[in-house]
Amino acid sequence: MTQPTLAEATRVFARIGLLSFGGPAAQIALMHRELVEERPWLSERDYLNALSFCMLLPGPEAMQLATYAGWKFHGVRGGLIAGLLFVLPGAAVVLALAMAYGAFGQVPLAQALFLGVKAAVVIIVIEALLKVAKRALKRRTHWIIAGLAFLGIFVFHLPFPLIVALAGIWGFAISRGDNTTPPPMARAHTGRTVLVWGAVWLVPLGLLWLLEGGILAEIALFFSKLAIVTFGGAYAVLAYMTQAVVNDFGWLSTAEMMDGLGLAETTPGPLILVTEFVGYLAALREGGVALGIAGAVITVWMTFAPCFLWIFVGAPYLGWISSRPRLTGALSAITAAVVGVILNLSLWFAAHVFFGQVGEARLGPAYLLAPEWATLDWRAVVLALLAGWLILWRHWALPGVLALMAVLGLVLTALF
Repeated sequence: MTQPTLAEATRVFARIGLLSFGGPAAQIALMHRELVEERPWLSERDYLNALSFCMLLPGPEAMQLATYAGWKFHGVRGGLIAGLLFVLPGAAVVLALAMAYGAFGQVPLAQALFLGVKAAVVIIVIEALLKVAKRALKRRTHWIIAGLAFLGIFVFHLPFPLIVALAGIWGFAISRGDNTTPPPMARAHTGRTVLVWGAVWLVPLGLLWLLEGGILAEIALFFSKLAIVTFGGAYAVLAYMTQAVVNDFGWLSTAEMMDGLGLAETTPGPLILVTEFVGYLAALREGGVALGIAGAVITVWMTFAPCFLWIFVGAPYLGWISSRPRLTGALSAITAAVVGVILNLSLWFAAHVFFGQVGEARLGPAYLLAPEWATLDWRAVVLALLAGWLILWRHWALPGVLALMAVLGLVLTALF
């Protein structure tokens, strides 16, 4: 393995940040090609160990993997450069799209375009489900965990953090095996790192509560809490976030949340940037464009600052963590539970795209989706089937599919 210069690493991570479309699976594959296959900067084993470590953490694993790689090459400075280059291009685009949506999102033209985009997003979520399931469900116990997680969140409305915690505890408890000898540990200054990066994350939150105490403080607190429970990426946490944003805070409607996910799918960077869309619209409606921009900036800060904390604290211990069977068992169980959570999201999302009205039927402690069949939108079903054929069978690139679906949504709305 060779050590890249800081300039070389910066150029490559800038390229990764600009090309990181398609969600975490595509982004992880892109980094593998750039850092392992085309350049001898990371070994296959180092890359896979780092990926497993990042999946154990809350937050977007692809962004954290980039941050870890940058840290390995050039310490904290390299990690900052890699992580920021992975996030900032997409964050700038999402802010621009959120501003346009805030100004024009309710006009008929925009709604017609979003009809096709949301139909495509249904298939994108299903594709994510299939990819995660293929990687995660390797044993019968994994299938059981996934099924129980699905029932817990879809039927009984158990909180997502509780499901993740229970799965992790179960995986940790049942795992057996001998600890392997870890490689030499990198020099760590754990206490100082926790203080510095904990302050970077939490001091702005405290200042907002003391000095502002309004919508910006609420946004900061909510997304700080969300950053702690985002195991499994954006798809896994979306249903939990939507429930809080729509039902608890009333910041957005369900339809607007789905529009936001569609916008985030069209941009480079982590899909969890959909949080920036939420933060902008929530603050916009409270105090105009300037406050909306402040809400977007605060959301990005509270979403991604913890990622640097997790990586810079944990990276020196990566070899030790990878050699602990119980920790890897907890990770496997959490990943299996995420499959059930994404299945819940797939059904919930499809119901709200295909039907104009979706209610709930209650049977004792259980809740079931109850769409109004008279409100079925056949145009969304047709567009979703076409998107499924293009994405799952023809393997078209995601930006092309989204663009085509947007145009077809416009055409079908004009004709019917």
